[in-house]
Amino acid sequence: MDMLKTKLAVLVGCLSLGVAINASAAGFETVTLGSKGGIQDGNLTAFMLKSELDDNYVLLDAGSVVNGLIVSEQKGAFADVKVPEDSKYTKVGYLLKEKIKGYLISHAHLDHVAGMIISSPDDSHKPIYGLASTNEGLMNNYFNWSAWPNFGNEGNGFKLSKYTYTDLTQYQWQAVKGTTMQVMAMPLSHSGGESTAFLLKDTQGDVFAYFGDTGPDAVEKSDALNKVWSALTPFVKQGQLKGIVIEVSFTNETPDKALFGHLTPNWLMKELTVLESMAGKGSLKGLDVVVSHIKYSLKKGEDPQVVIKRQLDAANTLGVNFLFPAQGDALTF
Repeated sequence: MDMLKTKLAVLVGCLSLGVAINASAAGFETVTLGSKGGIQDGNLTAFMLKSELDDNYVLLDAGSVVNGLIVSEQKGAFADVKVPEDSKYTKVGYLLKEKIKGYLISHAHLDHVAGMIISSPDDSHKPIYGLASTNEGLMNNYFNWSAWPNFGNEGNGFKLSKYTYTDLTQYQWQAVKGTTMQVMAMPLSHSGGESTAFLLKDTQGDVFAYFGDTGPDAVEKSDALNKVWSALTPFVKQGQLKGIVIEVSFTNETPDKALFGHLTPNWLMKELTVLESMAGKGSLKGLDVVVSHIKYSLKKGEDPQVVIKRQLDAANTLGVNFLFPAQGDALTF
């Protein structure tokens, strides 16, 4: 956090003097509200993200929200966030109601939306950004007065209109209200269904990429990831891609037929090699890649995360920097 304070102090000083700011002066910050995939309720995929040019966050998927905020606060991830003296909320309440300005949902599977659904009665009014298929899944399967009250502005029954569904057009930039960022949604193939990769861009042109669940193109018989790599290539070449969050759900021992739209270390390295081939040899060296959605295992033996980390390190000929944040960890890119 000291580094973050220094960067912000330099930024404010430059702005006050009217000095041009180099694109490398700022970046992005994430807080891991949930790091796991699958069955570990309370720690399911959710990442808070903000540009260092402002103080407001978006949530990238929402498997765990309030529990993630509680754990993150306890670990000191929000030490610099000051709750106004006249606020009636705790820091967790203030963050949820005031600082998270919207949800970017990659797909409507329960382990990516459970936290948002459960917290909705006490949440504030927010947009839900997603592809049309994702928003349709939310309104048809959850916010429908059967599984849960309809907190959306569309769908079945009386509409409480706390959440506003905002359909994103594929490969087009759209402003994220309440922040300095824009978002581009790119479809992914997830066991025959549609998931999403989100590209977030700040006002200086720096970008951060978040991938929902995705299988490799060769297994999914798709070119979805290839199109995402093509979209990222110009930013890699210009040094503007600051970081990636991407899933590796299973170890290399998992056969392709049992992936169900997910990645292994071998498949992630093959896909990242495609990106490097487009952007140029050595172009990914030093790139921060957050590994998410590792499936919690009930079996005895070695922790799957330990195995996945070892397998990625052994295959890492690209020089990328693999990160494995735990719930509550804050990272700066």
